[in-house]
Amino acid sequence: MPHTTSRRVFASLGAATILATALSVRQTQKPHTRNDDRPVVTCTVGMITDVAKNIGGDAFSISGLMGPGVDPHLYKPSAGDIVRLGDADLVLYGGLHLEGRMTETFDTLHHSGTTVSIPVSESIPVEQRLTVGEDAWDPHVWFDVSLWNIVAGRIAEGLTETHPGEADAIAEREATYRQKLVDLDEWVYAELGRVPEDIRVLVTAHDAFNYFGRRYDIEVVGLQGLSTATEAGAGDVQDLADMLAERQIPAIFVESSIPPSTIKAVQAATKSRGWDVKIGGELFSDAMGEAGTPDGTYIGMIRHNVTTIVEALLGEDAY
Repeated sequence: MPHTTSRRVFASLGAATILATALSVRQTQKPHTRNDDRPVVTCTVGMITDVAKNIGGDAFSISGLMGPGVDPHLYKPSAGDIVRLGDADLVLYGGLHLEGRMTETFDTLHHSGTTVSIPVSESIPVEQRLTVGEDAWDPHVWFDVSLWNIVAGRIAEGLTETHPGEADAIAEREATYRQKLVDLDEWVYAELGRVPEDIRVLVTAHDAFNYFGRRYDIEVVGLQGLSTATEAGAGDVQDLADMLAERQIPAIFVESSIPPSTIKAVQAATKSRGWDVKIGGELFSDAMGEAGTPDGTYIGMIRHNVTTIVEALLGEDAY
């Protein structure tokens, strides 16, 4: 498509039309039109991007679409995003309906014959997935580090298939990174185990932490549903406040990708019942922290969350 095409024209086209155009242009491009000759890998959420960079190293040009604070459930790709997806050799996305508004785009990619697209979380065996209702999967698999280790293996497979000449180096980086995930999994379990069972409760804005709860034996309560598109009602707030006051849970938590208003409403309603529950801190749920910080990595994100939860539930004198 010519450079003179305006953004307004892009915006007027459907995502599938833009992607089809990008794929058509790519088929006629010469290899030297790219900045370098490394395979291009485009990822959706930061957690996938981080794993891909750790395993792929400098042998690939790897980038992500969604940065800090971005909600993948509501994310609508721009025309530029769609062109980036069409220009990639490999697209890595979560699947399991994590990127709800991008389904049509991924379907088009899948049938393009030009770009390989992999829903990496769908590598997790069905029997290990959590369901929502009768016909939907919970996509927040990264909160069970042992399951995210499986996903890391699928990402490594995709990278190897894209760049077979780098297979040995990918395998070496994969082994190193996946051992770090084994160590992280053990650390999370041990840390949360220090919190007494009667107050080992994680209350957040939406139901992103059910894999976390199942794996690490912590009760999880989400005010909203699985998707942030679901809004909590006044009755939900009051019911949760009743539970917090009755059980005297020390802390509740806000999330980096969701406005804190609903959790603050719960805090106020709980206080009116005679129990002063504190907001224990901000957790990363659907997005990581800022790039270049420890929280801007998958491992750093998990460590931040666990440390925040444990400190808040045990109190400031726990360490």
